[in-house]
Amino acid sequence: MALEKAPEWKVYLDDELQKPYMQALKQFLRAEKDAHKVIFPPSNEWFHALEATPLSQVKVVILGQDPYHQPGQAHGLCFSVRPGVRVPPSLQNIYKELQADLGVRPVSHGYLDTWAEQGVLLLNSVLTVEHSKANAHQGQGWEAFTDRIIGLVNEQRENVVFMLWGSYAQKKGSVINLNKHLVLKSPHPSPLSAHRGFLGCRHFSQANLYLEQHHQAPINWQLPDSV
Repeated sequence: MALEKAPEWKVYLDDELQKPYMQALKQFLRAEKDAHKVIFPPSNEWFHALEATPLSQVKVVILGQDPYHQPGQAHGLCFSVRPGVRVPPSLQNIYKELQADLGVRPVSHGYLDTWAEQGVLLLNSVLTVEHSKANAHQGQGWEAFTDRIIGLVNEQRENVVFMLWGSYAQKKGSVINLNKHLVLKSPHPSPLSAHRGFLGCRHFSQANLYLEQHHQAPINWQLPDSV
């Protein structure tokens, strides 16, 4: 576990990586690999969200739960999949809401790196998962590490928009200072719950309006047609 490719985060998180709970997590992941279990995403992409969005550039935070657990999907950004992979159902609903809210045209891929490059921190609560076993790595330590990341954004940045979709994300975001940041809450975009208030939440236009009101460039949510 190393953060060399995320130097702004590394300054704050190096000490965190040395804490007993992170050492225990490392041992757990090593044991899983030694047992020939397949872990997603590959280890060089565990911290891709931090590498793609430096701390000083964070404008929006979207919280996910854990990575996709089928081959070729997860690459370290929540809700995002690699080019050439079918767009997952939750992301299809995100695209529907973007189109209804801002007229953003849905694309045929689910690769969200251009959002990350503009300051959208796409952070899962748990950064690894076992092949075909959703939530297999919950409770091993990642949650405390990503709590620290959220805490850093809360402390070090101002006027960030936190999009908390579903009760899990809302609980995890409970530490956010509402006097410094905008917190937007809705049900999760999953097909099981999107119709209960995610569709129609208008979070994307609210986020851009807030950013502009605080003298920041809005996010261009339109993804390129091809990647």
